[in-house]
Amino acid sequence: MTTIVTTDTLFSAAHTPGGFLATPVADETLRALYELLKWGPTSANCSPARFVFARSDAARERLAACVSPGNAERVRRAPVTAIVGMDLDFPETLPRLYPQADARSWYAGKPELVETTALRNSSLQGAYLILAARALGLDAGPMSGFDAARVDAAFWAGTRVCSNFICVLGHADPARARPRNPRLDFDEACRIE
Repeated sequence: MTTIVTTDTLFSAAHTPGGFLATPVADETLRALYELLKWGPTSANCSPARFVFARSDAARERLAACVSPGNAERVRRAPVTAIVGMDLDFPETLPRLYPQADARSWYAGKPELVETTALRNSSLQGAYLILAARALGLDAGPMSGFDAARVDAAFWAGTRVCSNFICVLGHADPARARPRNPRLDFDEACRIE
């Protein structure tokens, strides 16, 4: 079956939901979401993002304890919250993911470059997550407003993965829809040189 996804679905008609229906998000949907987002480009195919899908009541409660009070209820009520992390050991996967060159050597002894590259590219992959969610009929709400060290301890302990941002996922509750906020016009945000 072919699904036609429009720019309205991905961009102009989509926006952060005010709340979610209680409809669960199945394992198969989360797997399909990753199978889409993994194809988004990153520099040298470094793919540093790692994802935790906090779906169980226990995981959502553990995450809610790490976010600002204004976001805690959103995490509790959303069927799933994706934690987008960045793996600072991503150079170890480069021989497999970017075999054209010795890309791992580019990062040897350069922790600042590792961190900058991981942050930039995991942010890209987090954006691909939002687009993949929308393409699959889910609504997404990215959030800051959390204690990264607490999230890291609760979900990434014993790894070199650090939290980048979190994103609630599910089916928007039309009764809790809010008007769409404005955006900057082209001339405010762009210039052509």
